[in-house]
Amino acid sequence: MALAEFLASLDSLAQAARTDFANATDPAVLETARVAYLGAKAGKLRDAQKGLGTMPPADKPAAGKRFNEVKVAIESAFVAAQERLTSGKTATFQAFDVTLPGRAKRLGHLHPITQTIRSMKEIMGRLGFSAVEGPEIEDEWHNFEALNIPLIHPARDPLDNFYLSVAHASTNGDTVGEPTSPTPLLLRSQTSTVQIRVMETTPPPVRIISLGRVYRPDTADATHYPMFHQIEGLLVDRGVTMADLKSVLRLFCQSYFGGDDEVHIRFRPSFFPFTEPSVEVDMNWQGGWMEMGGAGMVDPNVLRAVGYDPDEVTGFAFGLGVERVCMRQHGITDIRALYQNDVRFLEQF
Repeated sequence: MALAEFLASLDSLAQAARTDFANATDPAVLETARVAYLGAKAGKLRDAQKGLGTMPPADKPAAGKRFNEVKVAIESAFVAAQERLTSGKTATFQAFDVTLPGRAKRLGHLHPITQTIRSMKEIMGRLGFSAVEGPEIEDEWHNFEALNIPLIHPARDPLDNFYLSVAHASTNGDTVGEPTSPTPLLLRSQTSTVQIRVMETTPPPVRIISLGRVYRPDTADATHYPMFHQIEGLLVDRGVTMADLKSVLRLFCQSYFGGDDEVHIRFRPSFFPFTEPSVEVDMNWQGGWMEMGGAGMVDPNVLRAVGYDPDEVTGFAFGLGVERVCMRQHGITDIRALYQNDVRFLEQF
């Protein structure tokens, strides 16, 4: 539906409601009109609200603003009609049916990112993965060294990370203060740190996902933000292969986005310090390919860093951007819209 057509329908709805409320001659007639326009299940205003979902993303802010104005106008007209019918009359007792349902209070709903995270956890849970969490402030061992990222690697550049210059921890990450061998802390740049912490304390097999906020000093634009969310999966066991990795990602994307014939996965060769071989993961949905994230087989050096024997076990890992999945699902073109707290935007989800 075009924006102009939608706005015109809202104006007509408001005018019709004012007329019917103004013409009501007694409370019974007014109540019938109220249900017709403001009814929670089948009211005309409720039907108009559904039309917001059909609007193009660029027109939704204007359409939502006008819808809220019309809603306030209709509610004000109803209140005015009530006052007109009750003014000057002595209040009389009216029977009250206690079996009638009460009027439900208007409640908020979950942020679209939270909705996406909960859906991801539910799907991966059905695939046998347990959700784990870890600290957002990390040491260099868990954020870099254990992930096979050496000191000279460009990913450790202070300009590419949020280092906390006044905070230090002991080399095992347990003590905060002024230890003998301090190592700087930083806001984690990836949720792979959680995988390291789990493997350090858990013998294989390991089958986990970690979801949470990560931080990188990127300039905010339509596709980048200095804080965003990641979902990372890890499976370590005997005989794990790339075929297992692709099967899990394909099942995840099919469960999240649609049926078997609607979603396809492909791998492109890439490089990450903590996986070998490494791939970029692309997904085809609704006629277009989209880069989802990175994946690969866990590098033997990472397995050794946590005390695993790479001759005994293998594993795969993958990392996907939560905002990227959320934006593709809802047709959002600018990641900044998810963090501006504009109620007109958030009410659409």
